[in-house]
Parts: sequence; structure tokens; C-alpha cells
Amino acid sequence: MARQIAIYGKGGIGKSTTTQNTVAALAESGKKIMVVGCDPKADSTRLLLHGLCQKTVLDTLRDEGDDIDLDEILKTGFKGTRCVESGGPEPGVGCAGRGIITSINLLESMGAYTPELDYVFYDV
Repeated sequence: MARQIAIYGKGGIGKSTTTQNTVAALAESGKKIMVVGCDPKADSTRLLLHGLCQKTVLDTLRDEGDDIDLDEILKTGFKGTRCVESGGPEPGVGCAGRGIITSINLLESMGAYTPELDYVFYDV
């Protein structure tokens, strides 16, 4: 079972930078890791994806409906790190926490949490 770690705190204190650097160091040492970005800005995995933006789970669900494949929302980044961005609701509509729960439930149902994972990081 993967160790699950949430990095959270006030905005602008370096959570995403800390998460991505920690994940990169662990990946460099051979650990298998998945990162779930929980910020509506969807920038939690950008460095691990070599600067690329990733479409969020919620945007994919809005655009494609419920019939999506795991590879549409999970991208492979630095040293095989699995990267997912949950996204958030439209500005002024809904609760960001609900989007995170929806994303995690979808990842679980699609089999993203595989036994070979050593760590799952949540950048909240």
C-alpha cells in the first residue's frame, strides 16, 4: 500500500514547489509516485511534466462526460511519476473540496492506485 502524503497550507508558501522537488528526489531514488494536484489553478504537476499544462479531471469530465480513459487524466512525468490535476469548479460555483473528492473517487474506480506505488502526494 502506498504511503499517502498531503502537503497543504496557506497560498503562496511554496507547497507545489516543495511537493515537486520532494517527488523528484524520491523518483530519482527509484520510488514509484503519483501526484494529485488539488489546486483549481492546476499547476501542481507542471515542473514534473517539463513545463506542460495538463487538462484537469473536472475539465475532462465536463468536456467528455463520464466515459473517459485513465490516460486522458493521468500523464507520465519526470522519472515515471504519474501526474493528475483534479481542477476545481467554475469560479463562483460550487466547492473545490467536492471536485477533489470526485477526482479521487474516479481515480480509485479507474485503478490508478496500483500496488507498485510507493507514495501518493496530494498538493492541496
